[in-house]
Amino acid sequence: MNNTNNKLFNIFLKVGFAEGVSFLVLLFIAMPLKYFLEMPMPVKIAGMAHGVLFVAFCLLLLMATIKYKWSIKLATIGFLLSFLPFGTFYLERILKNK
Repeated sequence: MNNTNNKLFNIFLKVGFAEGVSFLVLLFIAMPLKYFLEMPMPVKIAGMAHGVLFVAFCLLLLMATIKYKWSIKLATIGFLLSFLPFGTFYLERILKNK
């Protein structure tokens, strides 16, 4: 399956990358600032960005699954990987190798 020239696929990968970065920023930058330096604002900002990107990622995953006729197994793996740090980066690797 070669989806590299498809607009939906490229948008999905970019949103997945942004979602992964927002997760890492929230986890490794915003949360320590909140709990060690008593600065809650970065969590609010990064948390909102991450939430919006997560919803967009899930919607794009559904759209891509339907358009490219991905298996339920692949869609489920993609969804579950979005809950893990670095998971969306690994998903991108899986999808580019298919």
